[in-house]
This record gives sequence, structure tokens and C-alpha cells, in this order.
Amino acid sequence: MSIMRVGLLGAGMIATVSYGYLPGLAKIRDRVVVTAIAGRHLDLAESVAAANGIEKAVATLDELLVQDIDAVVNLTPGVAHYETSKKILESGRHLVTEKPFSSTLAEADELIEIANRRGLRIVAAPADVLMSDIQLARRLVADGAIGKVAFARVQSSHAGAAGLGWTTDPAPFYRAGAGALLDMGVYGIHQVTAVLGPAKRVMAMAGVTVPTRRVRGGAFDGVEIPVTAPDNNLLLLDFGDSTFAMIDGTFNVVGSKAPRMEVYGLAGTILLNRADVAAPSVEVYRLDAAPGLPGWIAPRSYSHAQGSDRFKELARASLIEHLADSLRDGVAPLASAEHARHALEIMLAAERSARDGVAVELSTTF
Repeated sequence: MSIMRVGLLGAGMIATVSYGYLPGLAKIRDRVVVTAIAGRHLDLAESVAAANGIEKAVATLDELLVQDIDAVVNLTPGVAHYETSKKILESGRHLVTEKPFSSTLAEADELIEIANRRGLRIVAAPADVLMSDIQLARRLVADGAIGKVAFARVQSSHAGAAGLGWTTDPAPFYRAGAGALLDMGVYGIHQVTAVLGPAKRVMAMAGVTVPTRRVRGGAFDGVEIPVTAPDNNLLLLDFGDSTFAMIDGTFNVVGSKAPRMEVYGLAGTILLNRADVAAPSVEVYRLDAAPGLPGWIAPRSYSHAQGSDRFKELARASLIEHLADSLRDGVAPLASAEHARHALEIMLAAERSARDGVAVELSTTF
């Protein structure tokens, strides 16, 4: 496959914003070309197609699947992911899907089975596992740079759609089937499991911080939104061998300078800093930074710290390039369906744990 032909299912914000798919796809047209886009509102799909040089705009997935395409990027709302992803795979197309992967583990298992049976690739959001700092942290841990890991902390939250002045309606993010865990906690779950591996057990607390949110800024400024899904979640993951991690998934972080991730080991610490903080993206504290001296270092000696960061260049489109790379090289994708299924199980287990006040064992891996 020289140039991969792609169809986009969804013409909304996640397709068009600067950190969405289309701006990054414009940078890899020598490898990937979007030949068709589908949107429930055909006039919007036609407008997006015209602005991005896409040949065909249609209104439905069925119309998209009769186009000459190799893969489909599924940007539908989360509750529709299973049904639409299944139809895409059954049509013989490779799949890139936004998070969450599906709504149940049975659905996730079925999607993976269809892809395996038909020899198709699935690449699943979020793209965090592709980030250079996550890969560097993963290698540092695997190489024993900080000794045995005791615990990690991951910040995976923002102020929520109602507090960010979005142009689209933020209400769906506060309803059942969405919520802060599925919207934001999923990033931290993917990040920490990418670094530490699959988790074995989950405990969680969750709740509704306030019953109503007032939108601040944007097209819906001042609108009051009922909150029916937990907007405040804290998770504790058990990786076995007394290695734990704490992750937040909340719409209550209006500002922070805390590292995105902290990993604490018996011989040192790894910090993954926020992009808006004046510090190296990855810092390491080692007890033996120099002979007989502990201290902070920038791990420049590791090859993962060198070169370009494709996620920074392409944002979400890095997932589509990752699919193209996977097909070209004949290897399984790192942003895999199995990893997304494991993250989904963690979130489902967290919901049960918070509801029933119990620790929940996990069965999936990746």
C-alpha cells in the first residue's frame, strides 16, 4: 500500500480543531489521503470537505463504506463506537477509533475477534502511548533507572467542557455514557499502563461535585447543564508486587503546575512535566546521579529522548500515521485494541468499585 486512502466518520470539532485529525493529516499527504468524509449534517461535512480538499462528502456510514477507501477513522460519539466500528471492520476496512473503544468488554472482544479473523488492523485512541516522553519513561522503568517502582501519580484532568469556552454543546460530557472518567481519566489510564504495564486490580471513588454546571464562555456561555454522570473520579490501580498508581479523572482542575506523571522508585524518581512548565519534558532523580551524589538529571543518553516527536507534530493524526506504519512494517500497532480494551475494563471496574465500595480484579491484558 503506497498511499493509504482514508474515510472520516465525523465532521465535528475533533476532526477540525488544531489538535484534531485534519490539520495533522495535511502534513502527511504523501502517505495518507482523506478521500471521503461523512457527517450527520451533510452541509457541515461538505463545508469541511471543501476546506480540506476532500473529494467526497456524504451523510451516512453506509455511503462512506461504498467509497474507495482502505481505512475509516471513527469519530462518532462514544456510545456509537461499537456499532459503527463493527460495521467498518465487517466491510473489510482497517479502523482508527476514538475513545472509549466500546461500551462493554463483550463488545471490545467482538471487535478484536472480527479484526483478527479478517486480517485487519485496529488503532485505538488516545495516542498517549506514542508520545516520546511516555516511551522514554517506559524504557527508563524497564531499564531499572529508578529501581523497583513503588507508586505513580498521574494527573489526567482539566476544567471540563463547560469551563473551556467550546463552540460545541458541552452538555453531553456531563451525561450518563460520558462523564469525566471516560473523557479525561482514560488518558491517565493509558499513560500509566503504557509505562508500568497492565494493572491487576482497581479501587475508586466517584461523585457529582455539583448538580448543575454553568457554561463559561463560548457559544453556550451562561447555559446551565444538569450533571448526571460523575464529574469527579479518583482511581487507585494495583499492578501487583506492591506497585500502585493514583489517577484523577475529573472536571475540577482549573489550573495546575503539577507534573503530568510522577513515578517513584527505590532508587529514584521520574517526572513527566507539563508542556506549559519551564522544565525539561522528562526529568530523573537518581541516587547515583554522580559517584556518591544523588541529584536530578535530564536523560539525554537515551535514544528515545532524541529526534522529533510525531505526536507533537501531528496531534491525533499520529494515530493514522501509526496505522500506516503498522501496515507497511507488518507489525502490530502499539496503540492497540488490546490496550484500549484493558483501559476500558479499568474504567468499568472503577465505576463498579465506586458504586459498591469494593476492589475489583481485572482479567484483560495487552
